[in-house]
Amino acid sequence: MALTWRSFDFFEATPIKITDDDTRAFFESNSISSVCSGSESLFLGSYDGLVRIVGPSWKVVRSFRAYETGPITHMRQVEGTSLLVTIAEEPSTTDSTNMPLLKVWALDKPVKKTGIPTCLSTLAINNGKKPFPISAFTATEDLSQLAVGFANGAVTVIRGDLIHDLGTKQRIIYESDEPITGVELRVDSNLTTLFVATTSRILKLVISGKGHGQAPKTVEDNGCGVGCMAVDKKTGDIIVARDDAIYTYTLDGRGPPTAYEAHKKLISVYHDYFALVSPPTPAAESDTLRRRLWGGASDNIFTFTLLDPELRIIAHSESVLSDIQHIFQIWGDLYTLTQEGKVYRYHEKSLQQRLEMLYQRNLYTLAVEVAQKSGLDGKQQNVIFRKHGDYLYQKGNYDEAMAQYIKAIDSTEPSQVIRKFLDTQRIHNLIEYLEELHEHHKATSDHTTLLLNCYAKLKDIEKLEKFIKSPGDLKFDLDTAISMCRQGGYYEQAAYLAKKHGENDLVVDILIEDSKAYSEALDFICHLDAETAYPCLMKYARVLIEHCPKEATEVFIAYYTGKYQPRIDPPTVENTPVAATTNGGFAAGAANAVQNLSSLLPLPYMNTTAVVGTSKPTVGDAELKPEAIPITYTPPRPRTAFSSFIDHPDEFIVFLEACLQEESLSPSDKTDINTTLFEMYLHKSNEKRNDDQHRQEWEAKAKSLIEESSQKPSIENSNVLLLSHLSDFRAGTTLVKEQSGLLFDIFRSYTSAKDTRGAIKALRKYGPEEPQLYPAALAYLTSDQKILDEAGPEELDSILTHIDRFGLMAPLQVVQTLSKYPVATMGMIKPYLSKRIERERKDIEENRGHLGAFRTETDEKRRQIYELENEPVVFQNTRCSACGAGLELPVVHFLCRHSFHGRCLRNGNLGVERGLEGGAKAVGECPTCAVENDTIRALKRSQGENAERHELFRDGLERSEDRFRTVAEWFGRGVMSVGGGGGGGGQHS
Repeated sequence: MALTWRSFDFFEATPIKITDDDTRAFFESNSISSVCSGSESLFLGSYDGLVRIVGPSWKVVRSFRAYETGPITHMRQVEGTSLLVTIAEEPSTTDSTNMPLLKVWALDKPVKKTGIPTCLSTLAINNGKKPFPISAFTATEDLSQLAVGFANGAVTVIRGDLIHDLGTKQRIIYESDEPITGVELRVDSNLTTLFVATTSRILKLVISGKGHGQAPKTVEDNGCGVGCMAVDKKTGDIIVARDDAIYTYTLDGRGPPTAYEAHKKLISVYHDYFALVSPPTPAAESDTLRRRLWGGASDNIFTFTLLDPELRIIAHSESVLSDIQHIFQIWGDLYTLTQEGKVYRYHEKSLQQRLEMLYQRNLYTLAVEVAQKSGLDGKQQNVIFRKHGDYLYQKGNYDEAMAQYIKAIDSTEPSQVIRKFLDTQRIHNLIEYLEELHEHHKATSDHTTLLLNCYAKLKDIEKLEKFIKSPGDLKFDLDTAISMCRQGGYYEQAAYLAKKHGENDLVVDILIEDSKAYSEALDFICHLDAETAYPCLMKYARVLIEHCPKEATEVFIAYYTGKYQPRIDPPTVENTPVAATTNGGFAAGAANAVQNLSSLLPLPYMNTTAVVGTSKPTVGDAELKPEAIPITYTPPRPRTAFSSFIDHPDEFIVFLEACLQEESLSPSDKTDINTTLFEMYLHKSNEKRNDDQHRQEWEAKAKSLIEESSQKPSIENSNVLLLSHLSDFRAGTTLVKEQSGLLFDIFRSYTSAKDTRGAIKALRKYGPEEPQLYPAALAYLTSDQKILDEAGPEELDSILTHIDRFGLMAPLQVVQTLSKYPVATMGMIKPYLSKRIERERKDIEENRGHLGAFRTETDEKRRQIYELENEPVVFQNTRCSACGAGLELPVVHFLCRHSFHGRCLRNGNLGVERGLEGGAKAVGECPTCAVENDTIRALKRSQGENAERHELFRDGLERSEDRFRTVAEWFGRGVMSVGGGGGGGGQHS
């Protein structure tokens, strides 16, 4: 036996206790000539030609006579069917020689009279009438092809339909002087190959398919004994057992042998095992120990062995004091039948039991192989790897132990392994495990932190670079890695990670907060798309404007005016060496960063005395060339950027002025910008209080802004007033009040400030538009002697003249105003009063003249009315008032002394009745006076209607400067009379 085989007891061997007396007696009678199994039944052929069927209870459940005399030498049950093939040798009817007879039985079709199964077909096997027994037999699953080997070296192949007894053909395909010890068929698609074993060689020949009819080919020049040839049904390989080894044959030839030295009598394939029966060792070869234990019986000891050829395991081995005649498989187990009629069952132990045996002997590698061969899932295999790792760790073999832990990484709690290697001497193993955790995407942020600290401890820059810049999917917690690099001063790598994985905000954070590379941060922001750049720009707006005022302001202007376009880097040459840092190049900067990492999270084995590096790496040294990419976005409202320009008024003004140029600004945004810009102008004007020129320049800008706003209002007056007041910008206040028409307030602001010159100037400017300023000015000038002296008597005379000209105050009101303060004298107002009295006298005289004329006209109208009503009228007209021709009858005369031809009135439709006021009807009306009469009637109606609209009278009275005159005017219109009527023209005669 080869020393490479390892022995275990993977099977439980138990003898079968047959409780049925008849069945037990049959087994012990040594009458069993052949055995086969299938379809959950065991079939036993006897020497007397009977077939017995044994069930799971080990009791003969059925028996029938298959042959009259001959022993049943071979049987085959077709799995999954009720077909049974039997072969026996019975005497010939013509001579005394035994003839092999093959029968096919249908076990599910009993004959009614006898009850035995139906024999579907009977066939005498041809051997050239030579009296030699059958030594080997095989058949395909459908019984369409059978092969029979004889002891005289002949092999007969049978083809046909044995199931339906439709005829068969037999042919002796091989003959030799060597006995046939085994035949096996291998069926592959359309090719059927027959392997033949003799005592001295192994042959193969094609019995159907391509190559059919060719002579047998010798596969091996060594044969085997009877019972030492089998077929592996899973692979179709032919298995041959010899004393030196177990050989495997395929269609391509012999495969690698499995060395196992022992005499072999029987072989069978059970799952992945080879079941071997070894005969007793000859007396000359038996060892002293064996003879001492077994005594004289040692020469009759047979050995039964179960081998796993792939794993080179002896799964079971035992000695049997009786010859094993048959090996069969049924009911999920392997069975042996000895010559004494004893049956033994071999049940494979559970996988866990087998693994425990291997654990006890620390055979973990073999345990893994067993688990894999048994189809154990990866999670359960990891348990074996972990146990193996623990075993190697206890032995101090840390490298191999780590290899096992890595294999079990998917189902092992990482902390269990990490704790074992938290030692300086085993840090390389720890790094290996942590790297594998990241490769399997099982690392947490703590694992990433620990791995970076390990790199820092070893100062392994190469691995650190490889870890951070590893291709493929992200294998570590990005935030943790970036945080650790930032804390350790490894700013360039932190920025690289953030940029690679699209964490643009983190890139900006690192460049500004850590590297203090403000220009690079602004440049990086300018490479982002509009939606991404905005939050980064706003987050660090003040910092960027503080350190890059001009560039940052330009970016703000571009973004808020809708002109922002991301920059594009020019094509770069590959394999460009990384620019050196100021402290020894890239490697030196990385080394400093790694040393810093080791001081962040101190571990039990780490030295925390690392020196902090001073290098300030950048994202890249490549010069970026801005190129426009046509993109569109919605610019934010300008007011969102106002707070960013705190303490930077100059840049703020530039930003506001640029935004103000955009035509697409909404009214609200334009108002915000104008208001803020006005405030900034005033702020700048007060920066240098002693510099009048500086103040005037900025106030002029502020004033122009208000003047532009007057044309297109965009600044609220309240804001201008407030800001102007806070900045002491009186011109702004004045402009707003002018625009708002608050002229009286402008004048009042001067008077409240006792600014007499300003008040006089405002009076001269706004007096024509706002006459009420003159009475206010009169009261102001006469309120104080100093004010009056400053203004002068000429200004007082001018004010009184305007009051008199526009009728702003009655003389009594003027006198009352001047009498409030003891400043003005009668001599000051004497010219005013004289002119006023003289003008009123002239008005009285004119009114008296108008009154006399109106009375004379009234008397004349009354006289005419009296004559029309009481005196006869004489018509002396000789010509028609319409056509101018002489009057001819018929003639129509009107009391208004107009006469017309009758035909002239008819042609002009004047004979039609006309409606008069009050619903009265007149036959006709003088066409010459009709227009004037209509006008008078319309005025009469209008007066009557206005008499009921009292609001018109009240409105006129309130706006009137002389209310008495207004009342008299309305009374004169007749709208206040009790009733009213209308006049008409003369009547015709």
